[in-house]
Amino acid sequence: MRDGFKETLLHMYSHTETHVNPPAHIFKNRTTLDQFPPEQFIGKALVIDCKTLKEEQSITMDLIDSNKAKQADFLLFNLGCNKRWNQASYFNAYPCMDEEVLDFILNQKFKSIGFDVIGLDPISDMNLTRHKALFKNHDILNIENLKNLHLCGNDLFWFSCFPLKIKNSNSAPIRAIAWYE
Repeated sequence: MRDGFKETLLHMYSHTETHVNPPAHIFKNRTTLDQFPPEQFIGKALVIDCKTLKEEQSITMDLIDSNKAKQADFLLFNLGCNKRWNQASYFNAYPCMDEEVLDFILNQKFKSIGFDVIGLDPISDMNLTRHKALFKNHDILNIENLKNLHLCGNDLFWFSCFPLKIKNSNSAPIRAIAWYE
């Protein structure tokens, strides 16, 4: 301690640990994270259990109860990958949503989708096809590197993911929190 208090210097990328991406992550003139109202970061969530899928298999509508999903503000996909966090295998291939699931998301009023992996697109997709489809004309956020989704159950629950408010931000770390009434 110096001068009677402790102070910590933070030096990190905006995409560090669990973080949220707005459309400006991919498109220069789209919505930045600080332009979203606080209400965008809180609401009802539903976890979609995808743990039975193997690497590179598709997340399909068969896994989603669309009636229950339509009641959620956040769809969070549990691929079971957070158990590999801080291991080289975390950066291996993982299941990704197919076009039907992406279309379902784009045609609803979700505030955000989220995953327990490093991205929305397959590792091999350098074009970021799904990111571009999500962000081109929609103000839906994308959360990456979520942890402990297996603790959330399979019913709706309250969820928040407030980011650091940084001007013109293309991403920011969040503290994702789930709770039940």
